[in-house]
Amino acid sequence: MNNSQQTMAIVNPRSGVEDFDLTLSSASQVAELAASLKQQQAHWWDIGLSGRISVLQELANSIAQYKPQLLDALVNDTGRYNESELEIDVTINSIHRWCKQAPDLLTNKEAWKAEIPFIELQQDYLPYPLVGVISPWNFPLLLSLVDAIPALLAGSAVLIKPSEVTSRFVVPFNQMLKSIGQLNKVLAVVSGAGETGQGVINAVDSLCFTGSVATGRQVGQLCAQRFIPAFLELGGKDAALVCQDADPQLAAKSLCWGSMVNAGQSCMSIERVYVHKDIAATFLTKLVENVKSLKHNYPDIQQGQIGPIISAKQVTIVEAQLQDAKDKGAKILCGGEVLNLGGGRYCMPTVLTDVTADMKIIDQETFAAILPVTVVDSDEQAIALANDSEFGLSAAVFSQNIEHAQKVASRLEAGAISINDSSLTALIHEAEKQSFKYSGLGGSRMGAESIRRFIRKKAYIRNTGVPSPWWF
Repeated sequence: MNNSQQTMAIVNPRSGVEDFDLTLSSASQVAELAASLKQQQAHWWDIGLSGRISVLQELANSIAQYKPQLLDALVNDTGRYNESELEIDVTINSIHRWCKQAPDLLTNKEAWKAEIPFIELQQDYLPYPLVGVISPWNFPLLLSLVDAIPALLAGSAVLIKPSEVTSRFVVPFNQMLKSIGQLNKVLAVVSGAGETGQGVINAVDSLCFTGSVATGRQVGQLCAQRFIPAFLELGGKDAALVCQDADPQLAAKSLCWGSMVNAGQSCMSIERVYVHKDIAATFLTKLVENVKSLKHNYPDIQQGQIGPIISAKQVTIVEAQLQDAKDKGAKILCGGEVLNLGGGRYCMPTVLTDVTADMKIIDQETFAAILPVTVVDSDEQAIALANDSEFGLSAAVFSQNIEHAQKVASRLEAGAISINDSSLTALIHEAEKQSFKYSGLGGSRMGAESIRRFIRKKAYIRNTGVPSPWWF
């Protein structure tokens, strides 16, 4: 980092070369920007929900127009093409979805009588003036806006700090934002590392954070000191249970996708499998066949399914976990190495067996195209092993008996359970789910009601004209 120029070099994950200088936002700059956003928020609230919907629809159209520039930035930041294109499309669809749902969710009902007949009640709300969003490096655009969009519709101003690892998109995004006159006064994106993030926390009235448990813990403490709500979406070590009566071929195909999509770099990736011994051999054969068929997106970024490890720091973690597993006797059925291809670091699609609870690859988040499989004697054992984790983000259950699958799912200590499929919460956002254990804190970012995280409820309690019997 060059402090005099306030820039930071960013590495291209496909080449391993520092080829972009990220302009940093200092804490004082963040504070000044936050003050301006708060000042403008009152007008944003006054234009009403219909006015805000109109502006957000303009944002969706602008993102579509700027798709080539945004895609180029995301590709250079993440080393992937197909997922980045999908990321932009999902972001646009998310804006349209929220614009459609917001009127029903943010319209207060008529006044009503309380249980005491002469008391009338009316519900109202006010948004938090300024919502902060600190987002991670695996889906830079989508996870920067997934909380920002409902917050803006609720009437808040929003200040976003993406991960410094993947912030190239900020340049075209800010260029685009300048063309949306009303929005650029209440939505801003700043760039930087820890100092910038702390500046955001110190300036906002509510915070949404997505990232690691270690950093999330620090963020939660800082928010608690300021008495502001924190919504933390943290790490996962999602388990899949393949029951005795599961279809092994279906489970293998699904779990190949659920563990390897985006090269395993998703908090909702499947990172552990517990398969019943009676179908383990068939399941493993099919799983390895599926995983072996996957290719790296090198040298052609639009071919293959597995991109590079995006964060250089993550390479060290993945290599250490693989070595630890090998040293402790894990059996590698395919993959098992991190390759250097053209300067980028790519994890070979990997399936491991003979894994034990003391291996890092079982109890720590991996974030790579690696899937350890444990053979179990019973569903009871699988449930116990799946729950033996500090994480509780998501999970999956495979069984042809839906009643049994539902029963097993109900006993898993995780916020969302996919049944006969995997990682469905990455695609299906209608249902509310919260993160269990150290995987998070606060209300759900999924489901229609999640927009209410950004409002403070207010009650008007009116005496309709009768002397209250409790008066002195």
